[in-house]
Amino acid sequence: MSKGLSLHIGLNSVDPHHYQGWSGDLDACELDANDMQLVAKSAHFDTEVLLTKKATRSAVINAISSSAKALGKGDIFFLTYSGHGGQVPDIDGDEDDAQDETWCLYDGELIDDELYHYLGQFKAGVRILTLSDSCHSGSVLRDLLLRASLETQTGPKYKAMPVSVAQRTYLANKDFYDKIGENPAIKNAEESVVASGILISGCQDNQLSSDGQFNGLFTAKLKHAWNGGKFSGDYRKFYKSIVKIMPHDQTPNFFRVGPTNSKFEKQKPFTVSAL
Repeated sequence: MSKGLSLHIGLNSVDPHHYQGWSGDLDACELDANDMQLVAKSAHFDTEVLLTKKATRSAVINAISSSAKALGKGDIFFLTYSGHGGQVPDIDGDEDDAQDETWCLYDGELIDDELYHYLGQFKAGVRILTLSDSCHSGSVLRDLLLRASLETQTGPKYKAMPVSVAQRTYLANKDFYDKIGENPAIKNAEESVVASGILISGCQDNQLSSDGQFNGLFTAKLKHAWNGGKFSGDYRKFYKSIVKIMPHDQTPNFFRVGPTNSKFEKQKPFTVSAL
């Protein structure tokens, strides 16, 4: 029998001591994590949730690594994140825009190469589903008006660290982040993933993900498309159903990591059993 483990991360704020006075207050990220945990429980995953102060770098890394050790071929790992996206300079030269994308965890950023490194600990034949309700900063196409809105936080709250905060945070912790980027085990980590992963993020690189009162916009529309489990179709259809009801200025992104598993992609979302 296949095993399903899930981890749900939601941060309504971060530690201003690490982020140089910025707390990054959001409203609905903890609710996003709790709601995604409910979806996972209804699909018979064994679940864990990490909220705000408990969503530290070490807690998230340990939870992912523990799941990697526990799962084998035919099992599934379901990972969700709701919080700010950030950026640090790309040290290993694998990004066209010279910026690595990050998740802003409570006491420090988790770099995208690090995430791939830890996903690379999962065995071949494991299915990985990752949903990220955050902004992925660093695109050279990002509109200057959107940058300005991040600095002033007028209008909707967006899930992206302002550029000035990203700069201050990196410079104050340069040795820490550079050491991660220079680690040979982290470099080009995406290529080391042997499990089959589907990743859906809340927006394109040149867009921003909106927070909300009860859920982030992406999570709210995902829940609507899922319709309490009444949705019928595979992962690609699910993704398209979410995109169809999103506003034109926030389009979720669908991509893969590791070897393509067509049987996985043709399953109803959140299915634990393997075909």
